[in-house]
Amino acid sequence: MFAPPAPHGAIDTAAVEAFAYRLRADAERYEVAVGEPRHDDDAFAAKLELLTEQRVAVVSFTFGCPPGDAVARVHDAGADVWVTVTSPDEATIARDAGADALVVQGYEAGGHRGSFADLDDREEFGLLALLRLVSARVRLPLIAAGGIADGPSVAAVLCAGAAAAQIGSALMLAPEAGTSDVHRDALRKPGRTALTRAFSGRQARGIVNRFMEEHGSDAPIAYPDLHHLTTPIRAAARAAGDPEAVNLWAGQTHALAVDAPAAEIVERIASDARAVLVSLAGRT
Repeated sequence: MFAPPAPHGAIDTAAVEAFAYRLRADAERYEVAVGEPRHDDDAFAAKLELLTEQRVAVVSFTFGCPPGDAVARVHDAGADVWVTVTSPDEATIARDAGADALVVQGYEAGGHRGSFADLDDREEFGLLALLRLVSARVRLPLIAAGGIADGPSVAAVLCAGAAAAQIGSALMLAPEAGTSDVHRDALRKPGRTALTRAFSGRQARGIVNRFMEEHGSDAPIAYPDLHHLTTPIRAAARAAGDPEAVNLWAGQTHALAVDAPAAEIVERIASDARAVLVSLAGRT
């Protein structure tokens, strides 16, 4: 679940209003109104209540380190707390907050960055470098995430200190994924990815399209305000089958994704990873 965002007072409301003004042409293009920006915590308290009532095994947090009282409630309900981190310093904070495991997200990952603070001047780490740095800093199970789409990638992160590998974009063409048709079509074609705040006000990696190119440099740091602002435009473009104003989230290795049931994809990746590890053992 998403950790609570920065307080509303940290948002530059004038910049959000200016961005909304620049979106009017896009809204007119798709015959919708620009959305109403609002600042909310995605029903954090209600979701936490539900998860503790259901006695789930794991509660995973991203977009920040969960408050101490939330960690305590999850532990009291018998669940483990996982926290997404994108730097060694975040790993230390999450460990000290009581995390039981860390999802280590590299720069290659598709979708939103799980960083605690969305800043422009922060250092970004590739997955293998981040795994080694975090391994040297904390003694917790690490789940590697970002750019993992085949067996050799899984083998690589296990060798680099991960206890498990998490795949995302590799599953987006599976029928179970629920990926929209326009998004599927984009994933099947060559296309470079980049980080942008244009769709949500928070950095996320997606396949570059017109909306990203036209609005990426103007988008303020304002999550989830911009998410609500752009929602009608994105929905209308998606319904029209137009990929140029849809958030086409994808990691840097999305070209390796295949059309197959999720179980087959996971089984193939696991089998290939085992083969690679056996081969490496033979070489050494």
